[in-house]
Amino acid sequence: MTTPPAAELIAGYRAAWNSLIEPGGRFEMVDTEVGGIPMRVFAGAPANMRDLWAFTAGYGDRRYLVFEDETLTYAEAHRIVRSLACALRERYGVGPGDRVAVAMRNYPEWVLSYWAIISTGAACVGMNAWWTTTEMEYALTDSEPAVLICDHERLERVDPIHDALQERCGLRVISVRTGRPLPAGGATWSDVVDPDTAPDALPSVEIDPDDDMCIFYTSGTTGHAKGAQLTHRGSVHNLMHIGFMQEIPKVMAAETGAAPSPNALQPCVMAPTPLFHVTANNCLLHPATAVGGAIVLTYRWDPGRALELIERERVTSLSGVPTMSRELLSHPDWARRDTSSMQSLGGGGASFQPDLVAKIGSTLESGMPSTGYGLTETHGIVAANSAAMYLAKPASCGPIVPTCDGVIRDELGNDLEPGETGILWVKGPIIIKGYLNKPEATAQAIQDGWFNTGDIARIDDDGFVYIVDRAKDMVLRGGENVYCSEVENAMYHHDAVAEAAVFAVPDERLGEEVGMAVVLRPGAALDADQVRAFLGERLAAYKVPAHIWFLDEALPRNANGKFVKRTLRERLVG
Repeated sequence: MTTPPAAELIAGYRAAWNSLIEPGGRFEMVDTEVGGIPMRVFAGAPANMRDLWAFTAGYGDRRYLVFEDETLTYAEAHRIVRSLACALRERYGVGPGDRVAVAMRNYPEWVLSYWAIISTGAACVGMNAWWTTTEMEYALTDSEPAVLICDHERLERVDPIHDALQERCGLRVISVRTGRPLPAGGATWSDVVDPDTAPDALPSVEIDPDDDMCIFYTSGTTGHAKGAQLTHRGSVHNLMHIGFMQEIPKVMAAETGAAPSPNALQPCVMAPTPLFHVTANNCLLHPATAVGGAIVLTYRWDPGRALELIERERVTSLSGVPTMSRELLSHPDWARRDTSSMQSLGGGGASFQPDLVAKIGSTLESGMPSTGYGLTETHGIVAANSAAMYLAKPASCGPIVPTCDGVIRDELGNDLEPGETGILWVKGPIIIKGYLNKPEATAQAIQDGWFNTGDIARIDDDGFVYIVDRAKDMVLRGGENVYCSEVENAMYHHDAVAEAAVFAVPDERLGEEVGMAVVLRPGAALDADQVRAFLGERLAAYKVPAHIWFLDEALPRNANGKFVKRTLRERLVG
């Protein structure tokens, strides 16, 4: 594809942007206060996400959820959601201010539970499906949900801690797709949900735009995950930002007379990443549902199986971590499978390499590459880039979304000049309310409405953001954040360990893997397999180091006594 000259492209982009935010338009913005902080919001934004779900009942017999050989229509999903929502309200007493946890694979029941929970006014606690019993115990103790909806593997992990949690917060379990014996007070999905006798309406509740809608846990720099409080307002605005950013290329194409003819296919997205993250939940589930799209869920990621489903279900979009796009395009089945339905291939969770952006642009028959940058704390995207602008600026994640402001600051919090590199701060209605039960962490991350992303970035003269590095001590493994201190803290519980330092090791498939250097106490013995077994009992599998080095001398430190991980990584990895 030939792109217009840069100046012409930017001018067209700005014109399209400005036309979309004109007064009276779909994306008109007004000034208001959120939590006492002045900011811009979309004038026509729905009040809450429950209203959005109720609107989708009009999609009727369109397919909605596809999992393996199972398919649910919108009408069927609405009956199930109404049945579960009323059961949560009447049988379990769940309502505004309460929480219900969901811990399972990307089964259809995850999606159905999610809409039912938020439709009662309660907040959905999205549990990381890879967590160990210890990690689940921390999050459940922290969030104190009234109900836990979980599958076989998660029920097995919660069994040892169930009684203590029931005593603490009255926790009751609803099991999904499991034949395991139920704990005291537990019920199966079929005990609770009966779509054939579903009421005609959802429970009647009042939901404020700034009520908690979801609690998603992010890895913590101090060793404990933090429960980010996502609100209805934040999720609604993220959804509208996605719609806005997708609309710009269409407006630009229409202005040049190059607008494609309407596609007769139903929008159909594949969700290969976990629904307990904003990437899949807020940036795939929400927008696909809003437009009456189908969502293809996968049991686990397998590029060959994904290509089979793309062909069978006529998938129009796949959004995952970069390695998924690369594996699809390089898979031997790509050439023999019908992928002509694909209109978008991309995602987030890590930076897309420029060569991959170009490869997507030249390979898709009728589609273009896309990417987004965001965090749990921003409900989803902070910036997005796609189509011709992405090909023109393949190293950029795009401009800051319209209701938000972004600034680059130094380590002392001083604003830097345009074009300089520093820490990216963001302000707007998409910033979370805070971290559950952690006022100090909230005050540190959010100051006067500005959120410190912890990412090192620059913003060019056109307003496009480039993520250069990150300030936080973490490994970004296949879209999962692994905070180094959490792994180090767990390792120090082993009596044989004198020093441990965790750092990122480049990995072609996952972007980064977890590496660790260990110094043992005098006379102690420990090998890599023993380290992994020890950590595997305490941490989710993706946090366990793939690369382990045992050193005979003390780890390098700076004048403040901190490990110099960059020096260590260069020495060990090269």
